[in-house]
Formats: sequence, structure tokens, C-alpha cells
Amino acid sequence: MKFLIIDGYSKGSRKKLDEAGMTYAWKLYVDMLVKYMPEAEYEVFFPTDTKVDEFPGETKLSSFTGIIWTGSDLDINETHIPTNAAQIKLAKMAFVIGSDSWGSCWGIQMAAVAAGGTVERNPKGREMGIGRKIIKTAEGMDHPMLEGKPPVFYAFESHNDIVINVPEGGVVLARNPFSGIQAMIVKHKNGTFWSSQYHPEYNLHEIARLTLFREKVLTEQGFFKDHGDMQSYVDKMEELYRDPDRTDLSWQLGIDEDILDDSIRQSEFKNWLDFIKSKNK
Repeated sequence: MKFLIIDGYSKGSRKKLDEAGMTYAWKLYVDMLVKYMPEAEYEVFFPTDTKVDEFPGETKLSSFTGIIWTGSDLDINETHIPTNAAQIKLAKMAFVIGSDSWGSCWGIQMAAVAAGGTVERNPKGREMGIGRKIIKTAEGMDHPMLEGKPPVFYAFESHNDIVINVPEGGVVLARNPFSGIQAMIVKHKNGTFWSSQYHPEYNLHEIARLTLFREKVLTEQGFFKDHGDMQSYVDKMEELYRDPDRTDLSWQLGIDEDILDDSIRQSEFKNWLDFIKSKNK
């Protein structure tokens, strides 16, 4: 089985995130992929580094068992940017040829727009760090994507934009009060797309580094009083990452097993891989 991993970050953004001590988005997905499917092969595609006429065509796209979309710091509505428009076209092509896709953050937005839904800036502002009170819908309680998740859970978040209108063929599996749609599947034309607004691929270290990287904007937006406040928060996350048994820190940060236990936090992606395996027996 071979997967195409589409890393939506630009070269400049990847460099800055690397300098902040974060793992590349594509590498986070590679780590999860080989953890749950050691035999899998993969190819990484960087759309913002690629000329539009060099994007994969139908034949190339059809050669992959599944397509994985990472997060991104792009705005999906800026379709005047050629590579943004080309990514949407690629997702539409995947639906037409019958691909099975997975995506987080940028991925759920891509699933929505490619199938005819809409994405807009969240009027409540940025959701950052821990997304709270994510609740399974009635459909989510029964869908295999969220098997292993509790009825209410927390997850890692970092986004400004949210899905506003669900496309035809879309089913919302989880919501929260701050951002609305948090998990969704889309069956469109011949393809399927499982997706989450939150990041199952992140861990405490990654979200701590991202917080440090975005200190200025987060402080301006009221997440932290000052540098010391931010640093204290980051230090607690890093320490809990190193020692998950620190119940004092998990209590102070409001973090439970749904964040600390990989088998719960990453269950959506593992469930998608199980779905892929069942289809390709």
C-alpha cells in the first residue's frame, strides 16, 4: 500500500517551524503511518514548491492507496494563488477517481471546499492549543472514524478558519462550541474523505513549540499576559510530555487521557488506515 502525503506548508513556513523546534507536518504523518502500518510506502508532495503544471494527474493520483493532507497556514479562500487553486483541483480530482483521503485542519477545509462546501474565518477568533468540549454527534457515535474516542474529548488545535457549510455528502461527526464542525466525513462522487479540524498528529511537545513560535500573535490576541506567562505554559507542556505521569501538571493544564494516550488521540487516523486495509484485502 502506498500513500501520497501532501504537506500544505510553504518552504518558508517549514523553515520557520523547523527553527522553532517543530517536526515537519509530513514527518508527523509518516511517523503515524509507519507506526500503525509498518509495511506502508509513501511519497511526500509539497504543492507550494511545485509548478501547477507539475501537479499529479489522474494516472499518478490513482496509483496511491490513499491520500493524506497535513495542516497548513494557508487561506483556502485565496484562490488567486495558483497553487492554492491547484490543491483544490487536486482534491476534486481525488473525489472523481475514487480516492480515499484523510486530512486534519487544512484537510477538513479541503474536503469541504472540494465537494462544494464553504470555509470562513472563525468570528470567535483563533482556536489554539487545546480544543475543548468536542462532542460526538449522533452520527459520530456510530461511525468507525471516532471508534475509541469518548463521547466528549479534547484535542490539539491551531486554526483561524472553520467549515461553515457542509457539502452534499458530508456528515458531521463531532462539534465543539468554539469552532463548530470538528470532525467530518465526505462521500462525494466516487471518493471518500475522512477529516478532523483538530490535529491527532500533534503531541504536547509539538504544540508547545508551536505556541512558542506564535508567541507574539498569541499574546496580542489575549492568550497570554506576557512572555513569562507564555513560557510557564510551554514549560509545563514540555515537562508533561517528558513525564506523562505528572498528574499535577495534567490537572493544571486540564489534560486527560484523550490527549496523553496515543491510542486515543490518534484513533481517528488508525481507524482510517483500518478502513483502507479492509477495502484492499
